[in-house]
Amino acid sequence: MLHPLPLPSAAGPALEPSRRLRLLHFSNATARGGAEEHMLTLLRGLDRKRFELHLACPPALAPHLPDLPPDVRLCPSAPRDPWSLGPGAGLRQYLRRHRVDLLHAHISCASRAATPWARWAGTPVVIETPHVRERWRRGWRNAAWMDRAAGRGVTAYIAVSEANAAYLRDDRRLPAGKIFVIRNGIDLARFRARPLPQLDPRPALGIAPTEVLLLCVARLEPQKGHAVLLEAMARLNAAAPVRLVCLGEGRLAGALRAQAVGLGLGSRVLFPGFCPDVAAWLAVADLFVLPSFYEGLPLSAMEAAAAGCAIVATAVDGTPEVVEDEHTGLLVEPGDPGALAQALLRLIADPDLRHRFAERARARALRDFDQRRQIEETTRLYLQLWRQRPGAQHA
Repeated sequence: MLHPLPLPSAAGPALEPSRRLRLLHFSNATARGGAEEHMLTLLRGLDRKRFELHLACPPALAPHLPDLPPDVRLCPSAPRDPWSLGPGAGLRQYLRRHRVDLLHAHISCASRAATPWARWAGTPVVIETPHVRERWRRGWRNAAWMDRAAGRGVTAYIAVSEANAAYLRDDRRLPAGKIFVIRNGIDLARFRARPLPQLDPRPALGIAPTEVLLLCVARLEPQKGHAVLLEAMARLNAAAPVRLVCLGEGRLAGALRAQAVGLGLGSRVLFPGFCPDVAAWLAVADLFVLPSFYEGLPLSAMEAAAAGCAIVATAVDGTPEVVEDEHTGLLVEPGDPGALAQALLRLIADPDLRHRFAERARARALRDFDQRRQIEETTRLYLQLWRQRPGAQHA
């Protein structure tokens, strides 16, 4: 671990505040993705005896969060950037009115938008979870001094993987003492070891049980590498009974459908859109594939492992911390459709190897991916940061 967490047990009276802490999670995303799933895990699991929970997000995101706990108070003001004066002022007013103690922003751009307003409001503790490496940053936008300047208002950074922590330290050059590694977790109870769902999702899409089913669960965005996956599918034997289902929504939906048609894939590749019951698909999938160009610590791969599904993924960032090459799945270099096709063909042709990988993936998930660990470690960090806030000794 990059920065060990000297976190006492939950029973430590010195760490417990005398009242519930007011905690606001902040997202300025307009679509639901891995960062939002991470955020919801915390909002659902945090102890209500310790925290009063708030969420600030754009109105466009709220309808995508039907499983948000009803006791979480909603703030509709979520600035897109520090210069969004109206939403920024609304956020500041909300923070002051509710006397929020801790603000936890998800994704770096959200942190850069919210942190100045939180500091102006007098919020004592500001936390950022960057989630992913920002590959889009080039030129002056990639200057480390900008991150250090913006980070002066951030109390601590939560890295979701060791790779994410190394990126924050080595690329963004943030102070190592502010970086804490708390790995993502999932609700293991949702993902059993290969049960057949009560309602098999395959017939509705015309997929026969005899066909090998490849499943990709990811937003239809450039980061996730769907275009490379389609190129790989085109290299597979067209006569083989193989189907690919890509669950998710995003701005590339139209372009990817057109690419699939152009490659002659026809009904071999299906795009059903967003699916709330991913577990049902994982229960019938033969292979899970994640061709991303970058990741933090991919929740979808964790879910596939927990469901007992062999995985083919790209060896980027935190993904090797989930998928062990030649043990729970196969890893390939990003952007290489030939290598991806070869890995898929190898497992399509070898059901026994798929089964061995799947069993090991399930065992690894049960050991390492439980969301209760994530919630407990995050709780302890919140309490530690609150205790160590400026002026706490006089509070």
